[in-house]
Amino acid sequence: MSVQITNRSKPVDRRPMNWVERLYLVNIFKGMAITLKHFFKKKVTIKYPEETRPFSKVFRGLHILNRDEEGREKCTACGLCAVACPAEAITMEAAERQEGEEHLYREEKYAAKYEINMLRCIFCGYCEEACPKDAIYLSQTFTPANYQRKGFIYKKDDLLIPNPVTDPEGYKKALGTISREKEGV
Repeated sequence: MSVQITNRSKPVDRRPMNWVERLYLVNIFKGMAITLKHFFKKKVTIKYPEETRPFSKVFRGLHILNRDEEGREKCTACGLCAVACPAEAITMEAAERQEGEEHLYREEKYAAKYEINMLRCIFCGYCEEACPKDAIYLSQTFTPANYQRKGFIYKKDDLLIPNPVTDPEGYKKALGTISREKEGV
């Protein structure tokens, strides 16, 4: 005796077919009815370059290193994001801020080297949750395709948000405030 998990299975009818069933016209009309039903439904295909699929609000995409309103980097190289990463995709090296670099870094320590290996990253969001300074977050942008492995290792320059002092529009776009203003939020 077999146990059914779903109700999808149907018993097979083993009786011989009569002359109407042998013509297969009934089955052909059933198939054509299904085809016509799907013919008038809304298409699910998206024409990718012209149209983009809307992401969910909880979508976790490409990592971004944040700056404050004055353009200074928020990351203090505490290493909590690297420790929290279960895939060990984040590597960093800390350095101390020198005299005259107060306009570049918020704290006395900063990340001299910050890399994320996107081939190892599982986009869990633990790095974002572990950061006490809100220096890293996962954006609504998906990681672009690449042909070489080294193209998937994002360095600090690739991850940093544009400077709000030198590029205010790029900064607003990276934060997502331009799209929210267009939507009326």
